[in-house]
Amino acid sequence: MARIKESSTNNANRRSLEECNLIYAASLVGGRWKLVIINQLQTGSMRFSALRRQMPAITERMLTLQLRELEADGLVTRTVFAEVPPRVEYALTRSGTELLPIWLQLHDWGGRHRALREQEVEQVAADQ
Repeated sequence: MARIKESSTNNANRRSLEECNLIYAASLVGGRWKLVIINQLQTGSMRFSALRRQMPAITERMLTLQLRELEADGLVTRTVFAEVPPRVEYALTRSGTELLPIWLQLHDWGGRHRALREQEVEQVAADQ
């Protein structure tokens, strides 16, 4: 595979984006399920099976992958209890908890935007 030329525009753009705080934050919570998982954990720690029951549309594999990424990014903690059978619980870290007000604002904005878009679609349909 060819090495990326250090002076290339693509390489400069990549470095520039990596330095942007907004891009960094979006990469931490990007993905279909991460904000949903954060929402589920806002009330406290949960076991994997409880998370899975709360999100029936997600596969076990995807839930596992998303939890691992959230843990690696410092947004979720994973606690393993020395019991038989083993028990594992997930909880938000301080950084994860700091996301909750932002998540709620995004949730509210999404509802307003969805309603606006639905009105626009209805208006276009009525005009035809």
